[in-house]
Amino acid sequence: MALTTSLAGRVRNTSLPKSHALLPLLEAVVNSIQAIDARFGGDVGRGRLSIKIQRSPQGELDLGPAGPGRAPLKPIVGFSIEDNGVGFTPENMTSFETLDSDHKATMGCRGVGRLLWLKAFDRISVRSTYEDESGDLHGLQFRFSVAGEVEAVGEADYLANVGTIVSLSGFQKPYQQSAVKSVETIARDTFEHCIWYFLRPGGAPEITVTDEDETVSLNTLMEEFTYSSMPRTEVHVKGVKFDMVNLQLKSSTRNTPRLHWCAASRVVMEENLTNKIPGLYGRLKDEDSSSFTYACYLFSEFLDSHVRADRTDFDIAKRIPGAMPDEDVSLDDIREAVLKEVEKILAGPLSAARKGAKARVIDFVSNKAPRYRPVLSRLESLGITVDPSIKDHDLELLLHRYLQKLDADAFVEGQAVFAEAGSAPPEGYAERLARYLDTVTDINQSDLAAYVSRRRTILDLLAKLIRSDDQGRYSREDAIHSLLIPMRTESNDLGTDSSNLWIIDERLAFHDYLASDKTLKSMPITGSESTTEPDVLATRLVGSPVLAAAGEKLPLPNIVVIEIKRPMRNDASEDKDPIQQCLDYVKRVRAGGVKTASGRQIPETHEAPAFCYVIADLTPTMIDRCKYATLRPTHDGLGYFGFNEPYKAYIEVVSFDRLVNAATERNRAFFDKLGLPSS
Repeated sequence: MALTTSLAGRVRNTSLPKSHALLPLLEAVVNSIQAIDARFGGDVGRGRLSIKIQRSPQGELDLGPAGPGRAPLKPIVGFSIEDNGVGFTPENMTSFETLDSDHKATMGCRGVGRLLWLKAFDRISVRSTYEDESGDLHGLQFRFSVAGEVEAVGEADYLANVGTIVSLSGFQKPYQQSAVKSVETIARDTFEHCIWYFLRPGGAPEITVTDEDETVSLNTLMEEFTYSSMPRTEVHVKGVKFDMVNLQLKSSTRNTPRLHWCAASRVVMEENLTNKIPGLYGRLKDEDSSSFTYACYLFSEFLDSHVRADRTDFDIAKRIPGAMPDEDVSLDDIREAVLKEVEKILAGPLSAARKGAKARVIDFVSNKAPRYRPVLSRLESLGITVDPSIKDHDLELLLHRYLQKLDADAFVEGQAVFAEAGSAPPEGYAERLARYLDTVTDINQSDLAAYVSRRRTILDLLAKLIRSDDQGRYSREDAIHSLLIPMRTESNDLGTDSSNLWIIDERLAFHDYLASDKTLKSMPITGSESTTEPDVLATRLVGSPVLAAAGEKLPLPNIVVIEIKRPMRNDASEDKDPIQQCLDYVKRVRAGGVKTASGRQIPETHEAPAFCYVIADLTPTMIDRCKYATLRPTHDGLGYFGFNEPYKAYIEVVSFDRLVNAATERNRAFFDKLGLPSS
């Protein structure tokens, strides 16, 4: 009893991802090339194949503004593929009418290409002429659809010469929208899919892609595509042979090295090889310093026999769990063998690329990212390689990721080393401990370098903020304030590196409580009802760890108040005296119920030392206020200082120039050590 096959069911069960929307067209093109081969044999140069793009008479409605450049392309509604191949002979016609035909099985064909036609197109029509053994011409014409299957169309209107025209019409919306649109892109995709026919001895027939306005020759594209061919090689994986066609492509065509997995003389899938071999990036240079991009096309009978029916992937496991070395071949096995061979083929260009990459990293670390200098040799041992053309931002991120990995590995190693410390040390323990300590030392040096480098950057930003712009205007207080410390924050809101008050005084990098642009009433350390906002207020506790010890007397807090004024501001007066404002803040804080950062009550005191800093340029009005407060000028003339006995407060007025100069001098030794500019 014969089985009945449902065409509609077969089409429904045939997979065609939208990402492969042009695959039905490409299958038709391969069929035409094979028909030309069948007619002309080795004289394939006599073959002609034309792909005509059919577009909608009207473009899609677009109510948006017209952008620059060429007008939008009209939607594609179908394709016409015309060839002068052998035509639909009776044998070919029988094969077409047989689902899953094995007529061209020796070529790797599965007889499913026409199912892909019906998956993406509503209607297919075929006109063909063939020549019988007597030299007489015969023609046939039929339609092909899911509903009608194969339907003859009246009396055959066959072609004047041997050949076939296949028309794919009614491009379904999901695939139409996913497919590329331009003639050039369709031609390039077709070329790359069928590249085996161009690379084989004898080459490919003349193939063109055209629409109403443009024609592209795939044969010309071949000349533009390939810079130079390389020796063909082969690899053997568990006794299975794989042929590698190696090409040097012009870098303007493709800038990413790729491995093309092929089956049945077609490209089935592509794989980006960037970073999979150290030094293999977008472009390489040959011995003449000419740029090229590497491409490999992999062929094998094994791949032919394991390609999926839809030709979008292979039925090969990526890695076979628990498999013995001599068992079934996996994709990973094949890839590893191919990459080893590629590394041999490109030994010279890869060596040059690695040197360029190393020089790029060293230059970046030396001039822009000194924090990585202590660990650079260790990062290289992790296999870090980069594209010499990588942008600074991307290189910084890459180095940071590798540094995190180094830090994580060191942490794991430290846990293992210290776990063995209490028992009898195993053999080699001393060497492991020494290696671990060396690594930690380098990482700590890197952290210190990052901290110092960040300080250099902050000082550079501050130096820019205090300068006037092209219109003679100066930055507002809030811009400088935000650089020193984020506004409207307190200690619990800040990370350890958020405050830059070290610019004013190194001691301000550590404090128990700090509030920025918050009302005194909102500060839990003050107990004040005032809504006046100081710029910055901080308390520091001497020997604060003692606070946790029962019975110990609480230490008195030091109070720090900072007031920031706009650069070159000249409106200081009795009513707007920043020095008096700072002293008033000190008075209010002392009068409140002060608590430590952990919430412990500190007895009221009026004896705690206070430090008041006013950051302001020495304009005439500011100098008047300094003299009124009986402050003394500094030796460089860029500031004033003094002690106010009634308030028990040390006062310092610091100009912006003195602020930057003093902070730079304090950090000069660190900057010089890292090779950073001190000015």
